[in-house]
Amino acid sequence: MMKPSMLRSLHSAVSRGSSHLSRRGYATEPAPTRKVAILGAAGGIGQPLSLLLKLNPLVSSLSLYDIGGTPGVAADVSHINTRSEVVGYQGEEQLGKALEGADVVIIPAGVPRKPGMTRDDLFNINAGIVKSLAAAIAKYSPHALVNIISNPVNSTVPIAAEVFKKAGTYDEKRLFGVTTLDVVRAKTFYAGKANVSVADVNVPVVGGHAGITILPLFSQATPQANLDDDVIQALTKRTQDGGTEVVEAKAGKGSATLSMAYAGAYFADACLKGLNGVPDVIEPSFVQSNVTELPFFASKVRLGKNGAEEVFGLGTLSDYEKQGLENLKAELASSIEKGIKFANQ
Repeated sequence: MMKPSMLRSLHSAVSRGSSHLSRRGYATEPAPTRKVAILGAAGGIGQPLSLLLKLNPLVSSLSLYDIGGTPGVAADVSHINTRSEVVGYQGEEQLGKALEGADVVIIPAGVPRKPGMTRDDLFNINAGIVKSLAAAIAKYSPHALVNIISNPVNSTVPIAAEVFKKAGTYDEKRLFGVTTLDVVRAKTFYAGKANVSVADVNVPVVGGHAGITILPLFSQATPQANLDDDVIQALTKRTQDGGTEVVEAKAGKGSATLSMAYAGAYFADACLKGLNGVPDVIEPSFVQSNVTELPFFASKVRLGKNGAEEVFGLGTLSDYEKQGLENLKAELASSIEKGIKFANQ
């Protein structure tokens, strides 16, 4: 059982974090009202994601949707003494209400990865789920920033784009594939090898969000550390295989739900800050892009009042990273095309 002193420490830490967010974002001005909708809120990612967003002082309304189980999650989370009002919605007939007026929509819905499964094995189930949810977003919250977590992100983002195009609501600045977990992992693994504080570390991660399409740019990591080539290669491989590492460690009982929820909450917070006019909010994301010849690509994005205000190029790459970039293109192109084809069939 948690001691009262530990509970007080946890509560004060959350309070400090909230006040720090508020100070950093707004000085003395009250935060604007912002509605965030989570589609798939009763799932393995959705529940901890709901908890983390309930702790975010930038959220005034938290809308939790799933095909089942959401009233319980909403009731549980709603008892937390933070700013946002929480409402749970269950079943397709309530999806419209869940989405109406949303500023940010996060989609962790779908089935998780099991041992031996690739992200591509998830395609047939999760592609259909994202397609139907995207159609509802186009109808009920066409101006929301849409954060897609459902794998395979390399295909589900193009699916959503095609659905929005057909509905006449597509805005390339408002659709994001959440690749933040790759960044979180790269920072953590790099800090361990470079023997620096992880709080000070930044590592851009580009490409896509599966296997070799994930390309961490350790040559651009800060603070700089002169790591040997074999260490950089091992860090790259571990970042690319991070999801598999967790799936195997959980031995068939789940995938990376907790770290993904953290990454999803972190990126949603960046989107909210951008919407609220906080300057220089820059995070990598999988977006429509002219950075390479591929129509979608993850690189650093400046988030603002209209969503993706600027998509940055790759900067200077090491020879190893240049080779990694060439190696990922065929697989990423195939995954994008698979999504487009699915959406249009």
